Amino acid sequence: MPTYDYECEACGHALEVFQGINDPMLKKCPECKKLKLKRQFGTGAAIVFKGSGFYQTDYRSEGYKKAAAADSKSEKSSSSGSKEKSSDAKPAKAKKKTGGDS
Repeated sequence: MPTYDYECEACGHALEVFQGINDPMLKKCPECKKLKLKRQFGTGAAIVFKGSGFYQTDYRSEGYKKAAAADSKSEKSSSSGSKEKSSDAKPAKAKKKTGGDS
């Protein structure tokens, strides 16, 4: 569960509370008992993923990796062939702008 920081606007009392993400915010200060408690912005509520198993490539089999490598090689060779074809094409002629009063 994330830790949230609260501070009372009336008495200045500050506290940290472990709360679930869907739990309602606290409003009543435990010190002065007024409804002036405000949740502070902070970095403590972030979810941190550690270790392996969080990436798509963590579970790939060796067969999949070999097939993907073969596909990328074939794409590279076909893209170089398309560059040669495009260099054989004739460039488009530019149209001349015709008169108007200047």
